[in-house]
Amino acid sequence: MSQPQKFTKEEIDQISELRDQLGNIINEFGQIEIEFILANQRIESLKEAKEKLQNDYNSAQDKEREIVTKLNEKYGAGTVDLQSGEFIPASWLFDKML
Repeated sequence: MSQPQKFTKEEIDQISELRDQLGNIINEFGQIEIEFILANQRIESLKEAKEKLQNDYNSAQDKEREIVTKLNEKYGAGTVDLQSGEFIPASWLFDKML
């Protein structure tokens, strides 16, 4: 049976340096994984915000169509001058172009 032997200082230093290096690499892997987790959470949050805005946009378009339909029923086809608050019939615009 062999007897335990002591490593030299250089060998101990090499092993210690390698363990430190491996520990640092493992730590960096952990940091990168945390960054991925945070990035994915941010992406999910942005997807949810985008979906909400798309729904809000679709609702606004639906409201716009309702208003246009009501105004067309009341005034006929034409345009609205929001500055003056006037309705300009499409026939008036067409006649003016001729």
